[in-house]
Amino acid sequence: MLFLLFEIGSTRYCIEASQVVEVTPLLCLRTLPFAPPYVSGLMNYRGGIVPVIDLSVLLGQKPSRPFFSTRIVLVHFRGADKGTHILGLMAEKATETISRQEEDFKTTGIAIGEARFLGKVVSDERGMIQRLETGQMLPESVQRLLFADTREAV
Repeated sequence: MLFLLFEIGSTRYCIEASQVVEVTPLLCLRTLPFAPPYVSGLMNYRGGIVPVIDLSVLLGQKPSRPFFSTRIVLVHFRGADKGTHILGLMAEKATETISRQEEDFKTTGIAIGEARFLGKVVSDERGMIQRLETGQMLPESVQRLLFADTREAV
């Protein structure tokens, strides 16, 4: 399996490449007043509106820095509404991939309720890499905010 690597601070994370729709350069976003701090804003993707989450802020760090390697990773997101949406994930140093088998990943043995999206880990010569489970990334209350039915939002 192929995984996209990125960093938050000095910690490396990965997302399964099959979940990735596209990786785009960092661009200006329309901010969403009153949204949780980790919601960076909205972007236009091929005529559709896509919410963008700053993974650094979601994980309790400072906002992502505008490096040349900072990207918006567009992923398929299956929401609590059973619909499939596109979600943007802002991440630093999102320029590498790794190939690993499912059995290479080991459980951490730790369950943090608010961070259910922190998955298993794999190690390489540079240390550990933690897998992010995008489907667990947003609480239902935030999903309702970001993926509201347009009829309800009017």
